[in-house]
Amino acid sequence: MRILRLYQINKVFLQHGLDELIPEKWLPWYAKLGRFGFFWLRNKHKDKSQGTRIRLALQSLGPVFIKFGQMLSTRKDLLSQDIANELAILQDQVEPFDSEVAQQIIRHALGVSHLKEVFSEFDATPLASASIAQVHAAKLIGHSEEVIVKVIRPNIGSAIHADIQLMRTFANALQKLLPDGKRLRPVEVVAEYEKTIVGELDLLNEAANGIQFKRNFEDSNALYVPHIYSDYCHANVMVMERIYGTPISDVATLEARGTNMKKLAERGVEVFFTQVFRDSFFHADMHPGNIFVALDNPDDPQYITIDYGIVGTLNSEDKRYLAENFIAFFNRNYRKVAELHVDSGWVPSTTSIDEFEASIRRVCEPIFQKPLAEIEFSNVLLQLFNTARRFNMIIQPQLVLLQKTLLYIEGLGRQLYPQLDLWQTAKPFLENWMREQIGVKAMYNKVSANLPFWSEKLPEIPDLLYDSMRQIRRYPEQQKLQFEKQQWQVKQQQRRLVFTIIGATLLMVSSVMPIYIHQWWVPAGVAFGGLVSWLIAWRCRVAD
Repeated sequence: MRILRLYQINKVFLQHGLDELIPEKWLPWYAKLGRFGFFWLRNKHKDKSQGTRIRLALQSLGPVFIKFGQMLSTRKDLLSQDIANELAILQDQVEPFDSEVAQQIIRHALGVSHLKEVFSEFDATPLASASIAQVHAAKLIGHSEEVIVKVIRPNIGSAIHADIQLMRTFANALQKLLPDGKRLRPVEVVAEYEKTIVGELDLLNEAANGIQFKRNFEDSNALYVPHIYSDYCHANVMVMERIYGTPISDVATLEARGTNMKKLAERGVEVFFTQVFRDSFFHADMHPGNIFVALDNPDDPQYITIDYGIVGTLNSEDKRYLAENFIAFFNRNYRKVAELHVDSGWVPSTTSIDEFEASIRRVCEPIFQKPLAEIEFSNVLLQLFNTARRFNMIIQPQLVLLQKTLLYIEGLGRQLYPQLDLWQTAKPFLENWMREQIGVKAMYNKVSANLPFWSEKLPEIPDLLYDSMRQIRRYPEQQKLQFEKQQWQVKQQQRRLVFTIIGATLLMVSSVMPIYIHQWWVPAGVAFGGLVSWLIAWRCRVAD
């Protein structure tokens, strides 16, 4: 199965001429020979642009590859205009599946024989179509608000699992073959990716995530989360409020309506860091197809986000580590960055702090010579990871989603407002968060949060103290008994060793004695003595 899928991927790439995008001088001889071996697979899209060929290839390979194209589409600073524009189509303009099939899935999920039993209106033409699902406009009976109905593509699960298996095979091979394969932990990264993309197949999971996001940003001016009708949500069907807004990628329309682009870009950064550091629950699929802008007040724009299938979470240690790292970078405190990497376990504890600090400074200082607004944070991270790799830095799979989301945010921010200063926008937020985690106020908040628990346990404290004192009083006696037990075990081990040696010696002697002594009972008696010695040694082991 995996070999067939590998052949299919190779076939699609060659039939779309993607091999021609790699300069021939970069290809080793065996790659050229392999290409010649597939002489019957020729480029069938010579009349199309590079961007179109890449989009069509990713689209035909399925959701795993489409997701990859969606991520790339946000990095217009790294791609040509043609490729970036074509990949942007993958965000919500993937070819839809048959509407009749969609309606059949909806009827089965809702347990009705006809959609009119649930919807007063239903548009059979898909409103939008993405890699895993498509949506239809509708109206619920008894509700005046418009809704959208999201439907998972049929048989999509098997295609995703097949690609994940292939990725896992590649990951295992890379981990074994590459010199630093274990450090990169590709198997764990694939497992993390599998968990996130498989989670998108369950719309009940997405509905729960959406409800959580709405609660987190209930009265926010920065982000609006549509209402989800949980009574109509199932594993493969979800009903939610229909929103109206301008796609975040439609910069021309946003500017034409007088949108405050600077504020919009800064609010995107604010929303991201709020999700990560305040809520520890962040939207991890923030490509332009999932983000819109409400323009009721263009001077005070508000984001609208959809598609909550992929979310990320961070524990308190990860958050603290990241915040301290960011602030250290902002302040160019490279020694602090080096110490944090060692303290967090990202690099071995034997790493020389001085050498690591010098390497980080050598990479970062030339970058910081630019004006802050021109510094790409993603480039700084990339340079840092390349440097840390020389010090055997271990990849943290739980942060892969966060890194990807940060790339999305920076790509969108610079697309909206090229002068966006990600550093200056994020620094006050992070410093305020750190102040809330450290100091008198933070201590008071933690005490207040734990007060109900402590109040409940307070009556038990006298009993716990009494039990502790009894344990302390008995401790010397317990230590004495433990010491005597250890002494006895040592003696037993010595006895076992002695009888094992005696038994082995007697058996060896009994095997030689027949050469010199002709009475059979003498060597037999010696052998019996050896077996008895081994039995005694075995009983000593059992006694241990």
